[in-house]
Amino acid sequence: MVEPIRARLSELRRELHRYPEPGWCEFQTTAWLVEELRAIGVDELAVGPEAYDPDDRMAVPPEDRLEAWYDRARERGVDDELLRKMVGGNTGAVAVLDRGEGPTVGLRVDIDGLFIEESDDADHAPTAEGFRSETGETMHACGHDAHMTWGLATLEAIKESEFEGRLVVFFQPAEEVSGGGCPMAKSEYTDELDYLFAVHVGLDHPTGEVVAGIERPLAMCHVDVEIEGTSAHAGKAPQDGDNAIQALGTAIQNVYGIPRHADGMTRVNVGRVEGGTASNIIAEDVGAVAEARGETTALMEYAKEELTRTFETAAEMHGCEANVDVVSESPRADSDPELVDVVADVARGVEGVDTVVPTADFGASEDATFLMQRVQREGGFASYLIVGTDHPTSHHTPTFDVDERSLKTGVELLTGAILAVAEDGP
Repeated sequence: MVEPIRARLSELRRELHRYPEPGWCEFQTTAWLVEELRAIGVDELAVGPEAYDPDDRMAVPPEDRLEAWYDRARERGVDDELLRKMVGGNTGAVAVLDRGEGPTVGLRVDIDGLFIEESDDADHAPTAEGFRSETGETMHACGHDAHMTWGLATLEAIKESEFEGRLVVFFQPAEEVSGGGCPMAKSEYTDELDYLFAVHVGLDHPTGEVVAGIERPLAMCHVDVEIEGTSAHAGKAPQDGDNAIQALGTAIQNVYGIPRHADGMTRVNVGRVEGGTASNIIAEDVGAVAEARGETTALMEYAKEELTRTFETAAEMHGCEANVDVVSESPRADSDPELVDVVADVARGVEGVDTVVPTADFGASEDATFLMQRVQREGGFASYLIVGTDHPTSHHTPTFDVDERSLKTGVELLTGAILAVAEDGP
C-alpha cells in the first residue's frame, strides 16, 4: 500500500526537486506525477496531447533540446508507453475526480524548472540534506516542486473528503516560458469551470502569511529576434558589410528609450544576445531574446509593438533586416473578490497561518491568467493565491529554497477552499 502523500510531503517535494526539467521537456516529472495520480486513483487522467491540443502550445523549444531531455528520461527508466504519449514535448497532465452533482472546481499548479545551476554551497539546505538538483544545469528555483506537491496532496485529500462535484487539477508545463497556460485554457477540461484556484509559494511573503488573491499581474510577451546583415572583411573591405551587431547595438540602446505610456506602467528588457564569428568579420547574423510587459494587456500590446518597431527600424538603419517572432505571451487577469473572501476566511482557520492579506499586487507575470480569464469570461470565479514561505534568497537564484512547513499549510488551505466553494459557493 502506498503511503499517503500528506504523510510524506517533504519526501515527495524533495524527490521532485532532484530532477527539474525545463518547459515542454518535463518527461520524467510528468511520469512521476502520473505514477502518484494512478496510486491516488482518479476518474480521468489525461497526459500530454490528451489534455490539450499540441498546436496551441507556445514557446516550444528546438527539437534537439526536446530529444535530449526525452532520452534522459528514458535512461532514467521512464516507461516507454508513457514516454511515447509525450513525444515532441507534449508533457503535463490533467486529473479529474468526478463526485456527482455539484460545482466544477479547477486547481492549477505548474511543473517546470529553470535553467539555473543549483548552488553546491554547504549551507544551502538541498545540498546539505542531499536533494540538490542532479541535472547539473536546471533547478526548481521558483518553487514548482512545492506546487506539484500541493496539487497531488490536495487531490488526495479531496478524494477522501465528502466533496460533491467535479475537481479538475491541471499539472501545467512550461509556465516559465509562458507556454503551457494557453493550451490548457483552450482545452475541454476548462469547459464550464465554476471556480478556479491557482497558487504560488513565497514571492517575498513569509511563512505563516497567506495572500487570498493577487491583483495586477503584468501582461507579458517573449520575443525572439534575428537580425541579418552582410558579411565582409573587417580590415580589407568593411564598407561592403551590413553590420548586424551594430544594428543590434542600436536596437538595444533604443529599446530602453521606448516612451512611457500615460495609461500605466510598461517594462521592456533584452535578456540575451548572441552572434558574430570573429573579430575580423563584419557580423551577418545575430540574435536576441527580449520581453515586453504591461500593467494591462493593452499596455503590453503597446510595448510589444514598440519593441518590434524598434528592432525593425534599427536593422533598416544599418542595411539589415530584422525578424521579430512573438514566441509566447500572457494576459492580465485579476482575482475575483468573491473568491478572495472565501480563501481569506478559510486561511484564518488554517493552523500555522498568522497573517491573512486579502489582496496584493503580483508585480510579475503568470500564464495561469489564460485559465483565469477563460473561467471569468464564461461566468465563473478565479483566484490566484500565495502561500508564504521563508526563502533564504529570491526566486530564480541558485540558492532559492522553501520552508517545508509551508507544504502542509498549502494543502490545508487549498483543500479547505475547494470544499468551501463546493458546499456554499462564494
